[in-house]
Amino acid sequence: MQNENFQQWLSQATELTIYQKKQAFNELSDETHQALTEEQLGEVSYCPHCASSKFTHWGQSHNLPRYRCKACLKTFNVLTGTPLARLRHKSLWLPYSEMMLESSTIRKAASELGIDKNTVFRWRHRFLISPTLHKPEHLTGIVEADETFFLESHKGEQGLTRPPRKRGGKATKRGTSSEQVPVLIVRDRSGVTSEEILPRVTSSALADVLIPLLDADAILCSDGHRSYQAFARESGISHRPINLSAGNRVIDKAFHVQNVNAYDSRLKGWITRFHGVATKYLDHYLGWQRWLDSHTKSLNPQKFLREAVRANYDYQQLMLT
Repeated sequence: MQNENFQQWLSQATELTIYQKKQAFNELSDETHQALTEEQLGEVSYCPHCASSKFTHWGQSHNLPRYRCKACLKTFNVLTGTPLARLRHKSLWLPYSEMMLESSTIRKAASELGIDKNTVFRWRHRFLISPTLHKPEHLTGIVEADETFFLESHKGEQGLTRPPRKRGGKATKRGTSSEQVPVLIVRDRSGVTSEEILPRVTSSALADVLIPLLDADAILCSDGHRSYQAFARESGISHRPINLSAGNRVIDKAFHVQNVNAYDSRLKGWITRFHGVATKYLDHYLGWQRWLDSHTKSLNPQKFLREAVRANYDYQQLMLT
């Protein structure tokens, strides 16, 4: 570039947003991609193709160290088999992770990062695959359960057979109906939380979620919905139903559903900022909020980026289904 053109380009630097300046710095820094690999993305411990732990360095590819497996002879890098594989603009992933911690909207992130909103949309849902897949495997002690409902949404889909609703609008029917998507929230007293989208609130649907999740000696607390009572009776799980309609809030000063209800309230309040969430992506938002809620004391972009990279085998299996 000629010096005159360079000076003209440099004079426009003051108009850059803070994230555009970070992107420019990252592109000009020779150490950025190495730091991103070693410090932010984590270390390679096995081959994503065959799970062998025997591999060797094999040059570089797309500014990332590449490895070659001694067992299957295939090459890979730290992103191979993860949701972030083949995504571009790696230098922006860390600032975008920071924006994910701030629950920024797609349009705001696209504007501040200086990239297309479709790219941000793709990033959002790739970054959220790992928090969605990696749920707690066990809940112990007193476990509270409650169902909450979200309006079914076909946001972004083409060919609707009904008139489109205003984003974040209301259902046409009062109370629960086929327009509402039930989500089971389960939370123990240590704050460990899991959730599952249900086809319907029935004892069999509850059993599919709760039997592998609850420890054998766990005590389930819920409202008086008959499906919980039927599930507890059929599975042999200890159950303390709370008759909220009768004004009962706590049994024996220990059994209640106040923690899970408070989480429901935080979840509903948080999700309103997105003005309606497409039902096909609802599980991603549930995983996003669960991750934010469980890391309130240790939120940082690096940890979130590592979490986004963490899914590998589970992600590959998901893509095959």
